[in-house]
Amino acid sequence: MTVISPKKPHSRRKIILCIILLLLIIVLVWRFWPHGQSAAGGPGGMRGPGGPGGPGQMMAGISTPVHTGTVVLADVPVYLTALGTVIPNATVTVTSRVDGQLMHVYFKEGQKVAAGQLLAQIDPRSYQATLAQYQGDLNQNQALLKSAQLTLARYQKLYAQDSLARQDLDTQTATVGQYSGAVKADQAQIDAAKLNIEYARITAPISGRVGLRLVDAGNMVQSSSTTGLVTITQTQPAAVTFSVPQSNIPTLLKALHHDQSLPATAFDQQGSSELAQGEVQYISNQIDTSTGSVTLKALFANLDEALYPNQFVNLRLQTGTLKQATVIPGQALQLSSDGSFVYVVNKDSTVSRKAVKTGPVFGNDQQAILEGVSAGEQVVTEGIDRLTDGSKVSVVSAEETAAAIGGKKAQ
Repeated sequence: MTVISPKKPHSRRKIILCIILLLLIIVLVWRFWPHGQSAAGGPGGMRGPGGPGGPGQMMAGISTPVHTGTVVLADVPVYLTALGTVIPNATVTVTSRVDGQLMHVYFKEGQKVAAGQLLAQIDPRSYQATLAQYQGDLNQNQALLKSAQLTLARYQKLYAQDSLARQDLDTQTATVGQYSGAVKADQAQIDAAKLNIEYARITAPISGRVGLRLVDAGNMVQSSSTTGLVTITQTQPAAVTFSVPQSNIPTLLKALHHDQSLPATAFDQQGSSELAQGEVQYISNQIDTSTGSVTLKALFANLDEALYPNQFVNLRLQTGTLKQATVIPGQALQLSSDGSFVYVVNKDSTVSRKAVKTGPVFGNDQQAILEGVSAGEQVVTEGIDRLTDGSKVSVVSAEETAAAIGGKKAQ
């Protein structure tokens, strides 16, 4: 008696997997194998990679859906970009101009101050006492001068009556001049003393922001010290210095040496966020021989103080405008080892690959083209990766694509 052993479970799994794999192969063949005769003349044609029926001809009868954009004309600004450094429009280290004890500090670190604002006070009492002394000397010498002048007037009358020697008259005249000089010296000393009292009140020489306090109240300060009390930086307006290659000098000089300015835009270090709008007004008078570049300076109002001293920024400088330049959507431009190219849609719904010469970028999503396409032509913007020269396409609008996606979601 023959006993038939049941099939093992793992054998059944193998059979099921083989059936699934076979079904998958059938589906793939049905999806990608061309239906009907090939473009080369029927089922008997060659199916090699380069011949009829190969990959290049399998989809010849099927159009590829693409999105397109229109080639237009526009005035395109020409920009020059450079890496720049923000510098204060002015920087002042505030120092004392007289010696004395620092009595009060009236600013807070980082505070915004105005020109003429009181920052600190030095003890002025010694200078006030000196002023009083000089004023006393002035009163004394003024009195002596008055007496000498009266005596001189009497001597002049006596000399006219031939009752006084010429020597006495000359001596009195000299005495008047001596006291007159003493009065002027006293007045100068008084002015100097008043100036020292004024210097004891330390004020801001410019408007800007103060830095960290360098000397505390109670310390003795000296006019000969170079340390200073605080540093003020003026950031409104702010300046940005940058360098460009010397090949750009002719273009820049046309504007800057004729009392004109060039619009400039400052971006953050990543170049993604706009920080400020300004203009370039100054250019260096010589080329840096070590780098072959020339330095320029742009000024920005910087009302929101987005530009900070010593900050690195990307500067975009408008040097000119291309009038009525050919412009295409940026998505249409493709790069290859042979250079830049686009796919242009022909009237027979095929595409032609055309090499182009690119110009500056226009806006956020457009590209200026100097050669290769003409205004009014349609260029492919989406679906490019499935195209070759001569491929048949069907143009699909964005609205149709959105409607199709919406229909699939509804199903």
